[in-house]
Amino acid sequence: MHIVVCIKQTPDSAAKLTVDEAGNVSWGESPIIINPWDEYAVEEALLIKERFGGEPKVTVVSMGPEEALEALKHAIAMGCDEAVRIWDDGFAGSDTLATSYVLAKAIERMGDVDLVLFGKSAIDSQTGQVAVEVARRLGFAPLTYVIKIAELDPEGGAILVERLLEEGRQGVEAPLPAVVGTVKGINEPRYPSFMGIRKATRAEYPVWTAADLGVGPDKVGAAGSGVRWERIFPPPAREGAAEIIQAETVEEAARVLVDKLLAEKVI
Repeated sequence: MHIVVCIKQTPDSAAKLTVDEAGNVSWGESPIIINPWDEYAVEEALLIKERFGGEPKVTVVSMGPEEALEALKHAIAMGCDEAVRIWDDGFAGSDTLATSYVLAKAIERMGDVDLVLFGKSAIDSQTGQVAVEVARRLGFAPLTYVIKIAELDPEGGAILVERLLEEGRQGVEAPLPAVVGTVKGINEPRYPSFMGIRKATRAEYPVWTAADLGVGPDKVGAAGSGVRWERIFPPPAREGAAEIIQAETVEEAARVLVDKLLAEKVI
């Protein structure tokens, strides 16, 4: 069984996003890390590997420039077997449509893949679109918001998952191969071990280019994207003021508050 985990490199979640007057977006000096949501997908792949006695092969893939290498190293340190970075200068500016095309071509190049795992979304864009787009391109069953992989039968070619929805949990059975988008709560990602970190340091990280994947320039970057950002600007700063109600008793303060809310037609 071959499991592929697609991850992304993102700024630290504590970073502050800024947009200047020219529309340039910056995360400041924030370090680039593995997308936190993707750690759940990596951990789930490793748990499946352990469940099947270590036989499944886990390959982690990331589309991105050299900065993406740190995210791949993190996944290898957690326990993934192999890592592939996908990049070409022509990929710059790709939206989810173009990104999913490149990832699907990379997965096709790997041959027999039984399961593709994604995190819920990326913390820097929060679209949650890439997983289902990759599934559509590959013709795999799309299973999103998965909180539990209840059953996995590679020989029978079937998977049973529980999806976490607003109304509750939904059980869904689908054929393999499938694309699974995980959510927080499916597991608790492990910390990289010392041996894992050493392995990540020594591992090879091949780079697949557009030529390797047979990707044309009209399918990637701005040319292959469906979204055009005409202008990027920060929302106007919110202005507000707070008034502290002074009163001798709680009851009196409550009456003053109610009078003010009535005057402002809040109640």
